[in-house]
This record gives sequence, structure tokens and C-alpha cells, in this order.
Amino acid sequence: MMSNWKIYTGQGRNAGDDPITRLPSAPPWRDFADPERDKRRGQVFRPSDHAIEMVNAALYLRRPLLVTGKPGIGKSTLARAVAEELNLTLYEWPINTRTVLQDGLYRYDALARLRDAQGRAVMTNTAQEVGQYITLGPLGMALLPVERPSVLLIDEIDKGDIDLPNDLLHVFEEGEFFITEITRLLQRNSTVEPSHMVAVCRPDGSQVNIPDGRVRCRTFPLVIMTSNGERDFPPAFLRRCLRLDIEPPREVDELEAIVRAHLGEKVFAQAEAMIKQYVAEFLRERDRPDVRGHIATDQLLNLIYMATQEQRPDAATEQVLRKELLRRLGSE
Repeated sequence: MMSNWKIYTGQGRNAGDDPITRLPSAPPWRDFADPERDKRRGQVFRPSDHAIEMVNAALYLRRPLLVTGKPGIGKSTLARAVAEELNLTLYEWPINTRTVLQDGLYRYDALARLRDAQGRAVMTNTAQEVGQYITLGPLGMALLPVERPSVLLIDEIDKGDIDLPNDLLHVFEEGEFFITEITRLLQRNSTVEPSHMVAVCRPDGSQVNIPDGRVRCRTFPLVIMTSNGERDFPPAFLRRCLRLDIEPPREVDELEAIVRAHLGEKVFAQAEAMIKQYVAEFLRERDRPDVRGHIATDQLLNLIYMATQEQRPDAATEQVLRKELLRRLGSE
């Protein structure tokens, strides 16, 4: 093994030396310069038979799929894999503690409208004018009336506002929502401005016509919601969802297939004995019943990537990195 793997040494920079040029290519899952990165993440995902069954059930029934499982298990990647295989548009709605239903439906930029109005001699108050300042969110885009369904990933829904699951019930049941800023003006100005198509914005800046301020899907999207199990959901919400609990891969063959998919057959063949050893040791350590916390599969991939580089750590350093890269999640 070569020991000159360090790019940063802590010794200062020597004149004429540019250490960063020795940095190897990024792991495929961290190569942000690759325009195919997101597409490839879906292609290399290996779902279980049960996951495949539940995705198909959700497609047939037009019901949201609530996916639970430990961090790093591939919950979000499942949505990307389905969108890639079925050639469907993927919309992503990442949830945080401040997220409410409105964030997913649309955003009305009243400040921009006011700013633009100050530069005009006359300010109109019509639905057409207001529509220029409304941008659909990921849920709003997924509910547009198109022939092919889309895939909507609502990521980590358990982190959202406590009312978010219940607020989604009507949208999921009816497959529609109203843009109140438009419907209100159409009703108020009904004699001057009869109901008709109103143009609003997509996130990319293009426009789409909405009839009467009402967005109603033609075919219900495949909604995949992920949860880390940080809180329980109301029974009314769960009744309207199909549920899938993703289990971590249990067999050596499964993990080896994941490594092959992410790092490539060439890397696997060149370091097959070492990779098999790492996989076997990973399974033994991960499944120990006497230790709290979980080790995610992507932590194993990180370790194997480091260990298969041409310039890689020496044996002693590799043991230190192994301990740190495979540190249990939630064990402290």
C-alpha cells in the first residue's frame, strides 16, 4: 500500500507545489460535475422484491406510498429509481421543520408584485397580472393535468409541521387544489374578467395555463413519502397511504451487488478479495445485537472507495479510518 495518500499535510504549502491536482476522481455518488449523477443514482439502486411489489401496488391504486426505514437505507433513492425506469418526471419536495402545505403547492411573491407596481403609472388588479407572481411548488407541479403521471418525492415528511400530514389529506383524496389569489379575483371581477385560463409560472420560469385557478390532476402522481420514524402519523393519514418498511440488505450477495453497481465491475474485480472481506465484516458488525445504533450501507461504500484508491492509506491509518467511517448512527 502507498502511504502518500494525503492531499492536506498540515505542513504548509511548498512553492511550486499544487497538491489538489493529486486528488483522485470523486466517488460516483459525489461527482456533482457529472450531469448524469441523479439519473445514475436511480439506475444503480437495487430494491427488494417487497419494495417492487409495493411500488406497483401504489401505481395501480393511485395511492401515496409511505416509506420508512433507517437513515441511508435508500428510501429517497427508491423514488429516483422508479422515475428513471419508467421514464417519468421526478419532483422533489425536501421537508424541514418549517415546511407547511403551502410550500409544496405554490408561492405568491407579493413583494415582487408591489416592487414592480411602483414603477408603473397604473396598477391592474386582475387574475392575469397576479398569475405572473405565482410559482408552482413540487406538489403543485405533480398535480398538473398531464397524460403521464409524475413521481413526487416528499422527503422526510416526519420533520415537517405537525399539521402537514392532515393538511395533505384533502389534496391526496381529491387530486386538486385552488390558487386562492386567483379564484378570489375572478369572483370579485366576474363581470370584467370572466373565468378563463390564467397563466402561472413553473419553477424554471416558463408558464402554464390554469383554468379558473384550479389545479386538478388528470392522472394521480406516484407520491413517495419518506420517514425516519421520528414521529407517529394520524390514523386518517395512514389509512390513505400504502406503507413500506425498507429493511437493510441481509445477504452478502446483496451487498456485493450494491458495491458493484456503485463502484463498477472493474474496481470490484481488482479488489474482490478485500471487498468481500469488508462486506463480511460489515455485516457482522452492523448486526451485532449487543450494540446500539445503525451502520448505513453508504458508510461501507465510503470505506471501500477509500481502500481501493491507487494512493490509499497504510494499514494502520486504514484501521483508524475504518473505525470512523463505520461509526454507528445514533449510538451516542
